[in-house]
Amino acid sequence: MKYLHGAGPRKPADLLDEAAAWCREHDVGFDLYGTGDVLERLQDRVAGLLGYEAGRFFVSGVMAQNVALKVHAERAGRDHVGMHPTSHLELHEERAYARLYGLDVTLVGPADRPMLAEHLDAVVEPLAAVLVELPIRERGGQLPTWEQLEALKERAAARQIPLHLDGARLWGCAPAYGRPYAEICAGFDSAYVSFYKGVGALSGAMLLGSADFIAEAAVWQRRAGGTLWSQVPMVASAAARLDAAIAAMPARVAHAKELAAVLADVPGLRVLPDPPHTNMFHVHGPWSAKAVNTARDQVKEELQIQPLGGARPGLLPDTFVTEVYVADPALQISPDELAAAWARMVEILGEAAV
Repeated sequence: MKYLHGAGPRKPADLLDEAAAWCREHDVGFDLYGTGDVLERLQDRVAGLLGYEAGRFFVSGVMAQNVALKVHAERAGRDHVGMHPTSHLELHEERAYARLYGLDVTLVGPADRPMLAEHLDAVVEPLAAVLVELPIRERGGQLPTWEQLEALKERAAARQIPLHLDGARLWGCAPAYGRPYAEICAGFDSAYVSFYKGVGALSGAMLLGSADFIAEAAVWQRRAGGTLWSQVPMVASAAARLDAAIAAMPARVAHAKELAAVLADVPGLRVLPDPPHTNMFHVHGPWSAKAVNTARDQVKEELQIQPLGGARPGLLPDTFVTEVYVADPALQISPDELAAAWARMVEILGEAAV
């Protein structure tokens, strides 16, 4: 079976075996309540890669990002921060920023495009920090142009507003911009990256910033219950997979563009953005999500190709949207194979409509 979206089906035992093998190879001992060589090596490695003084491993991005904003708020002496309307913190975290961390939020910019300097200009309230997501997942992985990103950094610096980078899918941005991660992160006072999105490791994230910022974040991490007795399975999984995932990103981005071009040629389908900016994009179409998922399952059985992950209802009745995240499994699908799979999808959808 070939899978277009994501890492495909995996077994926990396989990931745990991989982490265990890495631990044996590197003679890893337990970390202890957020300290230890295995943690510190990964933290130093990622901090150096992204151009920061220090890093701190977190069990989840939800915790890492809310802690980052709380530290920025305490430093500024105000509890008001900004973020994009489609930020994960706004849409998918039950407003943890307000309920747990006492933060007030202004939504910056329109929901259908990345945040720009002009959008920050429209905010008149003093802000303790602004969270910027690269790329914006909810709108197909769009990125601002390099010039637009640099202008946003400059505008925030002129207003003395710290920027925090939501880099959940940052790993796909280096080949997209043709620049190293440290250059992309320059101008962001803090950043978060994920180790299961893109890297494909077990759960885990890292928060990055100056040494004193990370020291303050570590206090909030402990308050939030984030300093587990040991995090070594997640840390080892991330360390074992990181280099290979980064090395694969240019091929994933290039392949995403090839596959998206195939889908854009299917009558009725629309790819966003077209062409993709990174190794992800969204597909919109004129059929109900239920009908599309039923057709997908039939094509899987017939052709041994899953032509999309899961469709969900679009903004209009009887339309759908689906996310495509190109990881290693999708590299095994040729454009011709995807074209054939979607030709069969359209045929099934047409038969169902009769």
